[in-house]
Parts: sequence; structure tokens; C-alpha cells
Amino acid sequence: MAKERFEIYKDKSGQYRFRLVAPNNQVIAVSEAYTTKQNCIKGIEAVKRYANSAEIKDLTEE
Repeated sequence: MAKERFEIYKDKSGQYRFRLVAPNNQVIAVSEAYTTKQNCIKGIEAVKRYANSAEIKDLTEE
């Protein structure tokens, strides 16, 4: 079985984005656009750093 991974790619406008892909190859998250590959990598590092401790805030509840 495949392993989860971050994939960096260029969008139609030539900007960098990343997507988080699950082991079953389903895309589970897509990033905003970055003007440089280095900033895109920093975005991945930020997700890795903060995802485990992030709370879930449900904005659909009144």
C-alpha cells in the first residue's frame, strides 16, 4: 500500500501548491497558492508542526 505524502505541484497560473494525499491515494487537503517553491515547503512544514495540536472549531454551530 502507498504511504501518505505531500505533493508539490504548479497550478494553472504557475504558482506552487501542495496537496496531502492519504495512503489510498485520496487527496485530503490542498494548500493555498505560493509564489515560490521554498514558501510552499514552509507551508508543508507548518502543517506538520501544527496539525497534531490543532483544535477542531465547528463554525456551523450556533
